Amino acid sequence: MRAIGIILAGGNSYRMKELSNKRAIAAMPVAGSYRSIDFTLSNMTNSHIQKVAVLTQYNSRSLNEHLSSSKWWDFGRKQGGLFVFPPTVTVDNNFWYRGTADAIYQNMTFLKNSHEPYVVIASGDGVYKMDYNKVLEYHISKKADVTVVCKDMEPGQDMERFGILKLDEDGRIQEFDEKPMVATSNTVSCGIYVIRRRQLIELLEKCAKEDRYDFVKDILVRYKGMKRIYGYKTEEYWSNISTVEAYYETNMSFLKPEIRDYFFKQYPDVYSKVDDLPPAKYNPGAVVKNSLVSSGCIVNGSVENSVLFKKVFVGNNVTIKNSIILNDVYIGDNTTIENCIVESRDTIRANTYHKGENGIKVVVEKNERYVL
Repeated sequence: MRAIGIILAGGNSYRMKELSNKRAIAAMPVAGSYRSIDFTLSNMTNSHIQKVAVLTQYNSRSLNEHLSSSKWWDFGRKQGGLFVFPPTVTVDNNFWYRGTADAIYQNMTFLKNSHEPYVVIASGDGVYKMDYNKVLEYHISKKADVTVVCKDMEPGQDMERFGILKLDEDGRIQEFDEKPMVATSNTVSCGIYVIRRRQLIELLEKCAKEDRYDFVKDILVRYKGMKRIYGYKTEEYWSNISTVEAYYETNMSFLKPEIRDYFFKQYPDVYSKVDDLPPAKYNPGAVVKNSLVSSGCIVNGSVENSVLFKKVFVGNNVTIKNSIILNDVYIGDNTTIENCIVESRDTIRANTYHKGENGIKVVVEKNERYVL
């Protein structure tokens, strides 16, 4: 593909509550064995983008560990590769990334040293499958300056966390409101953009001169009347995990057979870093219904409509319903967990009861096994 990739993975979301205290949003576990950023990285490699930069900042230790080898996504080539760019102190600059546009601007050398004519910019917190080649073909056919991937959302969705778009009959963006209080449209930006590399350099340099730092507000919204900015609508599954509720719903959607088939049995595949763990073990008396149970788990109790990530131990007479248990959790005997997200490396003591009464409860046990 005639493009390089940039993945924006440095942000934090206060709406993720305690879940973002230990990791970047792009490093959040998804669907039992994956991280959020795996979906975007897989889309890049499946679209034959050979050169990808990941811009990290907030709580990036676990994300950097996950990206320590590019071989899992097949970026280990002589041409191209996977690059991780945290903020760097230089002679000219000693700032952290002050926004999405500033993050890309601080790595301008990556853009200027590349030869591909186009850039695909994507966020690291989206769960979806997409061929970016089709977006690029649409971009070229419309002679667009920028193409924004968008999706029509179902009624009742929390719209105020998205950028809201209005398109004309030709697909050109007429209005772009970033996280409005009241949504005037059900078309949202998916946080995926295609732009010519030289034009991106030009726009970023202009933003930097004017002390503007945000890609959406200071480029897309500001230039929507001056530049040819088009929307590319996708009909496929797409989810963003920027809130606790959205993260819970995204993981629970993988309990539906059609969603699992779409992601894991239909080409192209989704790739991730592989841990050498034994398959899940179900001891006598274990009852599992409609659940995802990952490798390394040991189940003695009852698990229903739940997602168990790697190395979870479920004790005797334990009942888990409608919950997400993250990696390396020990659940003691006679425990009940319902409508909860249990943070990784927790030890849930025996004879305890956790239930989300009004919404989803995030369980964080700060005990002797709790480590950063």
